[in-house]
Amino acid sequence: MNKKVSWCRRSFLASLAAGLMLVAGVLMTNAQAQTAKPTQDDAKALTLKAAEIVKAKGIDEAAKLFNQEGEFKYGEIYVTVIDIKGNWVVYPPKPAAVGNSILGFVDPDGKKIGEDIVAAGMKGEGWVEYRWKNPVSNKIEPKVTFVKKIEGTDYLTYVGIYK
Repeated sequence: MNKKVSWCRRSFLASLAAGLMLVAGVLMTNAQAQTAKPTQDDAKALTLKAAEIVKAKGIDEAAKLFNQEGEFKYGEIYVTVIDIKGNWVVYPPKPAAVGNSILGFVDPDGKKIGEDIVAAGMKGEGWVEYRWKNPVSNKIEPKVTFVKKIEGTDYLTYVGIYK
């Protein structure tokens, strides 16, 4: 009977260790995903997911998610929501700027990026390329942003990455 208890205890401990290793692996993969250099596919996927969240939960609930560190805000990545007139509704890097317009934004080359972002969104979705100051490197760098009109609302959402 003692051998049976010992075998059961070893089996239990082995199962527990395997489970903990699996959980640690999943957590590490999630952490690595948030620290790896984001791609254009990542920006598009996050934008589409953000649009679905706004549509399903409303702007107030979505704003809470988008403004906290996590899936929608990490490193140089954050979800922005504007209205169709170009006014920020959610702007995680600087929440106090909510209500301000992006229409006057021009990149160092003179490209009217605020207008381009609204135009891309009003077509349904699209990409906008420009140069902008990366808050991580503190340098002007090429950036590409995916914009999506949120169905059934007057909102556009977008996520950009530095190339």
